[in-house]
Amino acid sequence: MRNLLPLISSHPGGRSALTCRFRCGDACFKETPNTSDNEYAGDIIARAVSRRSMMRAAAVVTVAAAAGTAALTGPNAPQAEAVALAGHGHEPPHKPAPSGARGLRFSPVAPNKNDKVTIPDGYSQNVVIRWGEPILRGAPAFNPDKQSAKAQAGQFGYNNDFLSLLPLRGERGRQVLVANHEYTDEILMFRGYDPANPTREQVEIAWAAHGLSVVVVQEEHRTGKLGPVSRHPLNRRLTATSEFRVTGPAAGSPLLRTSADRTGRKVLGTLNNCAGGTTPWGTTLHGEENFNQYFANGNTDMHKRYGIGTGATERKWERFDRRFDLAKEPNEANRFGWVVELDPYDPDSTPRKRTALGRFKHEAAEPRLTSDGRPVVYMGDDEKFDYLYKFVSSKRMKKGTSRAAREHNLTLLDEGTLYVAKLTGDSPAAEIDGTGKLPTDGEFDGSGVWIPLATGTTSHVPGMTADEVYVYTRLAGDKVGATKMDRPEDVEPSPRTGRVYVALTNNSDRGKEGKAGADEANPRNANKHGQILELAENWDDPAGDGFAWRLFLVAGDPNDPATYFAGFPKESVSPISCPDNVAFDDHGNLWISTDGNRLGSHDGLFGVATHGDRRGELKQFLTVPTGAETCGPVIQDRRVLVAVQHPGEVDGASVEKPASTWPDGPGKIVRPSVVAVWRKDGRDIGV
Repeated sequence: MRNLLPLISSHPGGRSALTCRFRCGDACFKETPNTSDNEYAGDIIARAVSRRSMMRAAAVVTVAAAAGTAALTGPNAPQAEAVALAGHGHEPPHKPAPSGARGLRFSPVAPNKNDKVTIPDGYSQNVVIRWGEPILRGAPAFNPDKQSAKAQAGQFGYNNDFLSLLPLRGERGRQVLVANHEYTDEILMFRGYDPANPTREQVEIAWAAHGLSVVVVQEEHRTGKLGPVSRHPLNRRLTATSEFRVTGPAAGSPLLRTSADRTGRKVLGTLNNCAGGTTPWGTTLHGEENFNQYFANGNTDMHKRYGIGTGATERKWERFDRRFDLAKEPNEANRFGWVVELDPYDPDSTPRKRTALGRFKHEAAEPRLTSDGRPVVYMGDDEKFDYLYKFVSSKRMKKGTSRAAREHNLTLLDEGTLYVAKLTGDSPAAEIDGTGKLPTDGEFDGSGVWIPLATGTTSHVPGMTADEVYVYTRLAGDKVGATKMDRPEDVEPSPRTGRVYVALTNNSDRGKEGKAGADEANPRNANKHGQILELAENWDDPAGDGFAWRLFLVAGDPNDPATYFAGFPKESVSPISCPDNVAFDDHGNLWISTDGNRLGSHDGLFGVATHGDRRGELKQFLTVPTGAETCGPVIQDRRVLVAVQHPGEVDGASVEKPASTWPDGPGKIVRPSVVAVWRKDGRDIGV
């Protein structure tokens, strides 16, 4: 048996201090915003001694019998999984076939520290597009020593995160690539950058480097290589100064009005867009995450609940635009922290901030349709001890691409009900000891309820108006006793089974003095590596108010007893740490990108089987360069795309002293980029 892999960073989550500083404003080193004393899952479990048979009947067996499927096994899973779920302990023995799960038949990449994108044997790659490449008519070629805000506004933005590839009718071999640009790292962008005294020019370039990019890409015949089609009519940049509409039930609220916008319906910019989602009606969703770090001089309890500091910001934007100074514009921060919907097929459209989906640190937003065609959007609030949410629309999607259908579908996310999750474990409290040891029933599992927060202009939270629920959604979750989680990030429903997978990245504060300890959904104190929760809605109805759940993966070194891979033999899986973004392939496999690997390797992309006799088989598909994080990802039949974010972001690095030479080699500035990977023989990925 191998020794446990070494931990390589004392920084929370394995990130460099430079990444924490620019990406989230050193959130890990500040007081946890959620100081509420709402009922915690561990408290619930302490009272729930040995209620397993009752909960199985209520949350799983009855649901499975009535719906005709096992709640957490799905219609395509083998009967053995249903038996295991029904209370018979561990997963059944696996009999792996030599070729592996379909879609995952590649030789796994070993953990490494290569300053490149490392991919499996038999695969090729190319850089699709880099920070600064021109995509709009008139934009110049990138020159790191001659940057300008005007140029950047026509070039691909910085620190690409979420990616979506959409079809483009009538243009053979072309697709529409949509990318988020989460944040800027001025130390790695500008020579001689002085953090204490940024110039107006540097600040305006950073404003232009934030936001979203839409760019048409062309595939090369006979390979998976992609490249940008510059100056295509659909190409577009949205930045920190572009106009966005506020829609939904809180639009026009006094809480959203400022001296520059007395209507509360028009916002300049979108900030810190992390992951997102792609809708069945052809739009993209973009989650505004660590927006708090851009605002100075917070002075209210609500500012504190959202992690806004009381002093100056890292980037000093408040020196150049009063809206970033909350002492002057106290409501400006309320206009960020939303899900943004973009129509990439209409370059003249104004993107919309959807208030019905609530305001918090949105990591992502991925929809699923009910049986009658109403979208349900699952969302995580990426903060230690914060919550899991969903939104259920009251409107049905119209099929087709007619103008009437598109206009109707662009209203789907403005009317419905916003919910927050409360989870209950079903093992005795004494068996959840903080080490990650499995309880005697063989898995971490239980049931849960969705607590309604608001429907339209009606609040379901005592003491809060509907406007307050939407704008101060974290407080609403506190008041109704939602379950505090280990940084819920990307949340995605499986198109194959309908099960919902929640990436819980880590929580180094769990179990610390004065902090909540382990519970069955978050079973490790000082949780460095994170876990993935699998959720099945009762009756397989995404609009319902109850669900069953279990932990699908408990991440870390497979040799560590505290790890769990859905019962699959741990000697046959890749080590994984800090799951972040997730996506599915057409085979039903879950693909996981990581952020902050604590196991002695660079971050990477992993595929794991979610059903069948190889359920839990996890393989590493690639690793990213020094200092980088794996984002995206997009999994197509013959191509995988990832966003390589913040390469070279290592403590002490700068333009003058780069820690990475990716992607263009020595002597070139480090540039966040999008990468495509495909099989050399042209066949489908992993088959």
